[in-house]
Amino acid sequence: MKPLGLYIHIPFCKRKCNYCDFLSWGNTKKEDHTAYVEALLAELQYYADQDMLLDSVYIGGGTPSLLERDLILRIMEGVTGSFALSEDAEITIEANPGLLDLDKLMAYRRAGINRLSLGAQSLNDEILHFMGRIHKSNTFIDNFYLARDCGFENISADLIFAVPGQTVELWIDSLEKAISLGAEHISFYSLQIEEGTPFYGLWEKGAMKAVDDETDRRMYHEALKRLKNKGYVHYEISNAAMPGFESRHNLKYWSMEEYLGVGLGSHYYINGTRFSNETNLEKYLRISKGVKEGREVCNDPLSYLAPWVVWHHKNTEVDEISEFLFTGLRKIEGISLSAFEERFGKPVTAVYENAIGKHSRTGLLELNMKEDRLRLTAKGLDLFNQVLVDFV
Repeated sequence: MKPLGLYIHIPFCKRKCNYCDFLSWGNTKKEDHTAYVEALLAELQYYADQDMLLDSVYIGGGTPSLLERDLILRIMEGVTGSFALSEDAEITIEANPGLLDLDKLMAYRRAGINRLSLGAQSLNDEILHFMGRIHKSNTFIDNFYLARDCGFENISADLIFAVPGQTVELWIDSLEKAISLGAEHISFYSLQIEEGTPFYGLWEKGAMKAVDDETDRRMYHEALKRLKNKGYVHYEISNAAMPGFESRHNLKYWSMEEYLGVGLGSHYYINGTRFSNETNLEKYLRISKGVKEGREVCNDPLSYLAPWVVWHHKNTEVDEISEFLFTGLRKIEGISLSAFEERFGKPVTAVYENAIGKHSRTGLLELNMKEDRLRLTAKGLDLFNQVLVDFV
């Protein structure tokens, strides 16, 4: 059976954060959640009975933990009723501190969810308030310990640095607190001021200044140093984990492995083709209703366009090669030279001789034939976008 990852998008939040440009919105009602989950179940069933084995499932958003407990259980029933799961499948749910309780967490465990991604973002209350988060730092800590009590042995903490008003000292304090809890996985992202967000409006008017690059990089390297000292493995530009706790689902994205996406605006990659779903909620619900009533049918959903798909692109060989390079170089181990040649029938040096030579000479790339690796150096990680230009 073909191993596959599955991403499930939940577009609802209690309140939209000031920095967020994801496909999500707040102030929704229970009936909205129920209608959406019914639509999700129709999409899951549509893909049922394919020759696929799920080895990772990721329920993301938005804020999946906003949904009522029974709706998450129904989603998981839809997954297990539509697909075969490997015995050791990694099943993750994203959760917001303040939207978890004992009942929800125990239900998640009974449903087979074995990995929790907690959106801490910061462990400083002033920074949390500025970002528009609904929780306080103590709420995150309480929820972390509650999840431990419920049997979660794989917990990831998401943190954001380079937030306007955040000093290096405040960033280190948040990071050290997350590390001290014993989270198996820590994601640490530099804040990006995205168009259409409240932060962008403040920045555009000059009411908020972005953190300068020097401070941003200092925060990043402080994180790397402190995580390494505590035994974490830095395995992707913005992710570190204790050995064996790397996010298997996200590694699919960075290794050009196949995954299916369901839900509003989901993206997926199968058979060398990239797909994306409808982003209008009313249309998404209407399509799902048509599928349930038998008006939308496809005998082989992975070969033809599913009713929800609004965009698709069959990758050319050039697309495949460039994507393999720029996703693979996000991993600290880089890409395997032999895996590249096996996949594309030619050595990477034959395709990107000039780019590899250029960035090797400037110390941004390392080509190690003995170790079978092409990877970014520490300096290259800081200048990733500069390197990326020559591989796209």
